[in-house]
Amino acid sequence: MAEGKFAQAIPLYRELDRAIPNNPGLKLNLGMALDMAGRQREAIPELEAAVKLKPDLAPGWLFLGSARLSLGETTLAVKALQVVLNLQPENREASQMLAGALFSLGRVEEAAQQYHKLTEADPENPPAWYGLGRSYESLSGRAFDKLQEVAPQSSYSLALLAETRLRDQQFSSAFYLYRRALEEKPTLRGLHRALAEIYRQTEHPGWAAVEEEKESQLPSPDCAKQTPECDYIAGRYSELVAAAKGVSTSESFYWRSRGYNELALQAFAQLGELPPSVELHQLKANIFNNQKKYSEAAGEWHEALKLSPGDAELQRQLAISLKLGHDYSAALELFKNLLRQQPASAELNYLTGDTLLALQRAEEAIPLLKRAAIHDPKSLAVHKSLARADLAAGRVMDAIPHLKAALPTDDDGSLHYQLAQAYQASGQHGLATKTLAEYETIQRSAAAAREAAKRETEITAP
Repeated sequence: MAEGKFAQAIPLYRELDRAIPNNPGLKLNLGMALDMAGRQREAIPELEAAVKLKPDLAPGWLFLGSARLSLGETTLAVKALQVVLNLQPENREASQMLAGALFSLGRVEEAAQQYHKLTEADPENPPAWYGLGRSYESLSGRAFDKLQEVAPQSSYSLALLAETRLRDQQFSSAFYLYRRALEEKPTLRGLHRALAEIYRQTEHPGWAAVEEEKESQLPSPDCAKQTPECDYIAGRYSELVAAAKGVSTSESFYWRSRGYNELALQAFAQLGELPPSVELHQLKANIFNNQKKYSEAAGEWHEALKLSPGDAELQRQLAISLKLGHDYSAALELFKNLLRQQPASAELNYLTGDTLLALQRAEEAIPLLKRAAIHDPKSLAVHKSLARADLAAGRVMDAIPHLKAALPTDDDGSLHYQLAQAYQASGQHGLATKTLAEYETIQRSAAAAREAAKRETEITAP
C-alpha cells in the first residue's frame, strides 16, 4: 500500500480478512486498496462493513463517501461525508468533497456554507474560493429566476437582464433594456449610471456626462432603517441576502440577486489574489467563453491543463472552446480521445459527430450521431445535427424524422426549408408545399422582428 501497489495489496488484505474476520481496520484497508485501485464498486461493501463494525471510524466514512462520488451516487456520498464531519468537524478533505457534492445536487446554499467554512479555515485554498464564487453566482441566478416568475416586466427584472447584457458587452440590447427599466421606474438608482457606462463604451462621452448628472440628481435612499438598498450601498452583502430571504417581493429578489452577485465577485477576486491555479484559469476561460472570445478561452484551458495534466473535464472544456472557435481539427482529436474513455457518453458522441460534420465528413459523423440519439433520444441538438449529416450524405428519407424532431429549435425557418426540400425529393409534394408555406411565414416574422429590434436597440442620445 505504501508503495502504491494497490492491486498487489488486495489479495493480501483479503487473506488477512479471512484469517481475522470482523476486524474493522482490516476491512477498512481492503476497502481503501480497492478504492485506490479504481475498483470502487467492490470497495463499497468492505467499507460499509468496516463502519458498521466501528461507527466512529472516520476514514471508513471518508473513503465510502469518495467511492460513492466516483460512482455518481451523490446523495449517498453526502450522507457518508456528513458523518465524517460530525466525527471530525475540521476535516477539510471531507468538507471540500461535501461542498462539491451538495453543489452538484442543487443544494447550493448548503454548498456555499461549506465553501465559506473552507475559506475561513484555509484562505489559500483556490478550489474553495472558486466553489464559493460559483455557489453565489448560482444563488444570484436563482433569485433572478424568482424575480422573472413574479414580475417579468418590472423595472427590477429589466435592470438585471440589462446588467447581464452589459457584462457580456451587448451594448445595444443592454441600452434598450435599461431605457425600458427607466420608463417603468425613473427613480431606481443605478440605471442612469449604467446608461452612462454604455455611452462611454460606445464613444459618446458627452451623453455619458448627461446621464451621470441625472444619476446625481436622484434623492439618496433613506437609510435611517435597514433596507436592502442601504445594505447594498454600504457593501453589507451578507446581511442583505440574510434579511431578504424571508421576503418574496420583486424588490427583495432584485436586491438578493445583486447581493449574491457581489459576493461572487468578492470570492473570485480573492481567487485572483492567489498564485495561478486550475480554478483561476477556469474562471478566466468561462469569462472569455461568455464574451465569445473562444481562442482566449482555449488558451486558459491549456494553462489549466498544464497544472492538471490528463484532467478529462478540462480536456472536454478545451475541446468545446476550440470547436466554438472553429478550430475543428484540434477539437476533434480531443473529443476522440475522450470518447475512447467514455464510449457510451451521449454528449461526447454528439460533440465528436458534430465536429466531423463541421469538417464535412458526414459519413463518419452519422454513426456517432446515431449513437448519441440512442443514448439521448430527446436531444433536439442531436436530431438537428443528424438531419444535417443525413442530408449531406444524400440520405433524404433518413433525414426527415430528425428534421421533424428538431423543428422546435427552428427560429429562422432553415429547418422548415430543409424539410420542405426533403419532402419534395421524396415525392411527398403536399407536405412539401405545406412546410414551405410555414417556412415563408417564419421568414417574414423573423425579418419583422429583426427590423423592430434594430429600431429599438439603436443607441440614441439621452
